[in-house]
Amino acid sequence: MVNVAVFASGSGTNFEAIVNAGIEGLNVALMICDKPGAFVISRAERLGVDYRVIDPHRFPDKAAYETEIVSALKSADIDFICLAGYMRIVGPTLFEAYRDRILNIHPALLPSFKGAHAIDDAFNFGVKVFGVTVHLIDLTIDGGTILGQRAFEYHGNDRDEVETRIHEIEHVLYPEVIKEYIATASLSFAEGRGE
Repeated sequence: MVNVAVFASGSGTNFEAIVNAGIEGLNVALMICDKPGAFVISRAERLGVDYRVIDPHRFPDKAAYETEIVSALKSADIDFICLAGYMRIVGPTLFEAYRDRILNIHPALLPSFKGAHAIDDAFNFGVKVFGVTVHLIDLTIDGGTILGQRAFEYHGNDRDEVETRIHEIEHVLYPEVIKEYIATASLSFAEGRGE
């Protein structure tokens, strides 16, 4: 069994989609949230997933904050991480502890429209093809190896409709990519645990 931690900052719809996908061989062992009071906490409680709320404002710097996260991940024997609406840039402390084992979902077709406002940026630019990307992160904003993408054409002018369609795709694509990822990476997970 492979243990994943899902990181979220807000509502947590992608977190719930991952849990409900029932991916064989995957245990959603932990949810990490950086925002006290975020709705994803209620989702974790309802779904019976262990969670930690780690408020970055309680720490003197990013390194101290991420050291606390890494400690929680190691205590839960986490093999890899899925960022799912986690609205913080991963720093070197967390990245080095889980290098090549941190996935992210982004609501645009990378490398276009990086950053926190991807849907608005793409919509305002007037693109006619929108989409979703799942990738392994690196230390750049929305950079790293692309693992999966899905696109759709849209010729309307309703930004909320675009967002709804993007979320629908995210909830299917992320579990699919996770399933493929653990199938190819499970040996390295076992080696990392000394098995």
